[in-house]
Amino acid sequence: MLTKEQVNFYKENGFIKLENIFTDEELKEISEEYDELFNRHRSDKMRAEWQGNEMKKAAKQQPVVVLSLHNLQFHSAVFTRLITNKRLLDAMEDLMDSRNILLHHTKAHLKPPENGAPYLMHQDYHYFPFKKHSMVAAFINMDDSCPENGGLAVYPGSHKLGPLEDVGVTEKGESFHYVDPKKYPLSGATPIHAKKGDVIVFSYLLLHGSYLNKSERVRRMFLLQLMTAEDDPVQDVHKSPAQGMVLRGRNVRRDASMASRFVQ
Repeated sequence: MLTKEQVNFYKENGFIKLENIFTDEELKEISEEYDELFNRHRSDKMRAEWQGNEMKKAAKQQPVVVLSLHNLQFHSAVFTRLITNKRLLDAMEDLMDSRNILLHHTKAHLKPPENGAPYLMHQDYHYFPFKKHSMVAAFINMDDSCPENGGLAVYPGSHKLGPLEDVGVTEKGESFHYVDPKKYPLSGATPIHAKKGDVIVFSYLLLHGSYLNKSERVRRMFLLQLMTAEDDPVQDVHKSPAQGMVLRGRNVRRDASMASRFVQ
């Protein structure tokens, strides 16, 4: 599906923006279901506030928030269709260089207007390290995004540096990972301008973050994290209920198990 030039760009830069993955009809269905889901579950349980002094500095010391949901495919079949979308998986197969693609988890972050939380530069590696670094993210823009409304920012080529020192914080049983903001400031990153429906694919070793939403527009995103069936986690962390679901190909390394001890 992707050209040789696109694959080479991804390998060199650690990210790529893909257009026209979803049809207008698919995007309309996803957007409407996204809003219904957030409206149905809207409560303080969805509020995520990033911790640490450096995070507060990035937020200009004002109260900021992001609304968050995980594992959306357990809430609606629309998101099951999204993560099994043929055009999306065709592209992922080219970028991941594997015919065997497994789901790690899905999540959605909604940045409200005027106080949508930023996030400092970080690598997803520190949340779920894998031995062969096959893990990638497919970041689906549910709205037009830019720095003003809290869009994504990256350090192109930083995936080649390998795992970097993590200086994040752990509070209330949660870990917030980010690298030294003096060495890799959010202000020094390359902003990504994206249209609604654009998919940003990036390596989990790529330094990335997002800006404070200062605009009057919401910024919605849906993200799925994927790995190859040939890879293994370094640590048994960040387990999701659908982890290991085969989205493309086979997982021939998975052991078979008896369906039920009550089968006769």
